[in-house]
Amino acid sequence: MIKYKNLSILGTSHIAAQSIQEVKDNIEEIKPDIIALELDYRRFQALTSKKPKGVANPFQFGMIGFIFNQLGAYAEKKLGKLVGITPGSEMVTAAKLAKKHKIKIALIDQDISITLKNLSKEITRKEKWRFVADLFKAGFTKENRITIDLTKVPKEDFIKKIIKQVKERYPSFYKVIVKDRDKVMAKNLYTLISNNKDEKILAIVGAGHEKDMLKEIKRYEKSDSVKSS
Repeated sequence: MIKYKNLSILGTSHIAAQSIQEVKDNIEEIKPDIIALELDYRRFQALTSKKPKGVANPFQFGMIGFIFNQLGAYAEKKLGKLVGITPGSEMVTAAKLAKKHKIKIALIDQDISITLKNLSKEITRKEKWRFVADLFKAGFTKENRITIDLTKVPKEDFIKKIIKQVKERYPSFYKVIVKDRDKVMAKNLYTLISNNKDEKILAIVGAGHEKDMLKEIKRYEKSDSVKSS
């Protein structure tokens, strides 16, 4: 948990029982006036709606974005089945508690269609081939496989190691999926904390986003203070 002014940022795993409990505990302890979720409207509706979810449209996302979206959803769902947790359950829990306690919800993530369209445009041919090669290796070799407890949020050192590997091996993917979204979410959080200074805000985001988002929030704050001076 990171705290800054009237903002608390909780890093979660989307399939960990620990994250669901931490969401409950922190909402009870902090009693936030606003809960900010790492979701856009489209994903929020998909998680909280009782209607069956339709298949994503490749024309909305670009073909590469569509493929990554489908593979990511499949992998998360498969891992979720191993621990008996539906992916995104911590976000659903937060939304239900917000409704129960009449807490305002803010959706701070970039629209997924923009993210995946950008991925389709920016990912390089080299990264595509690396991705295919890595999928092949993962399917046919047991070398360097890492065992983690899926019921818990991964440790910070582990997250840093994975992010470093992704950044080095898939720089375009890292930029679009992590860095660019961190900037969008940080800007939205900065606006929230600036416009609601007397209200407590709890942001719930994927583990690994917290520190970089806080750096971006401080950068926006510094930029605005320079403009106004």
